[in-house]
Amino acid sequence: NTRLSQKYEVNLMIWKTKITKFTKTKYPLIMGAFQGFGIGKFAASFSNAGGFGIITGLNYIHKDFKNELAKMETFTNKPFGVNITVDADGNKEEYLKLLEIGINAGVEIFTTSAYQATYIGERIHEAGCYWFPKCPLMKHAISLEKKGADAITLMGMESAGYKNPFQHSTLVNLTMGKKLLKVPLIAAGGIGDARGFLGALAMGADAVCLGTAILSTEESPISERNKLNRINTDIFTKDYHQRLYNRTLSQSSVPSPSVAFQDEIIPLKDFIENIMSGAENILKSWGFDKNEFKTFSQSS
Repeated sequence: NTRLSQKYEVNLMIWKTKITKFTKTKYPLIMGAFQGFGIGKFAASFSNAGGFGIITGLNYIHKDFKNELAKMETFTNKPFGVNITVDADGNKEEYLKLLEIGINAGVEIFTTSAYQATYIGERIHEAGCYWFPKCPLMKHAISLEKKGADAITLMGMESAGYKNPFQHSTLVNLTMGKKLLKVPLIAAGGIGDARGFLGALAMGADAVCLGTAILSTEESPISERNKLNRINTDIFTKDYHQRLYNRTLSQSSVPSPSVAFQDEIIPLKDFIENIMSGAENILKSWGFDKNEFKTFSQSS
């Protein structure tokens, strides 16, 4: 297999999707939300590499979230967003306070994850901002579309983080989601290379969410030992399979199979450019000869 650390080719293709219309980013890539690790510098690195970086507000419930957002100006001049992770027994006022700090800082796109939080979506829209909730189940996605979500991230059972024992695969979520939903879709779960990226677009996504796959890059704030452990994970063992696919809500998190797409620690920009230049090369090998790739019609 080709190593991800090889020097990537210059990516000349222009990528336009319904999601890049919202994010105003070079690539239709959204950073995952990380408890403990979704901090400003990491998010800025993702944005600087052409994607849409995400700061996880949960990391600052007892810290100075306002100052962290203010420091982003020194890290990047690219767009970024904020995630609000909602726990079942969480503090509603605390979540709204984090949201107001983000709104006042000029953040335009907010993602929500874990439990539904319609009141957060309502306030996001009142402020003239956009709401991208994450949904593990199709019934959640259908419900939140009715409640005004601007785009929805469909979490496949291959994803890490908060899980639901009744999740379907990324493939099933996207192909069914394209039939059942009208809002733009973001694919999450098991994606970490060019083929996974293009496959998600083919199945109906307008962007992909990269989570586990980027935690082993140089800019990731996790320890080097943790990064190496992830890279060396054998996703084809019985133990790994059981822990990933036979979980209940109470079980501990398991890395997504996307850990398999990286075999050494490399810069985040290199990782992203390998995906995008690889996708461009695949499209060319299929006979696609244009320099612009769009997932929407001119009238959309």
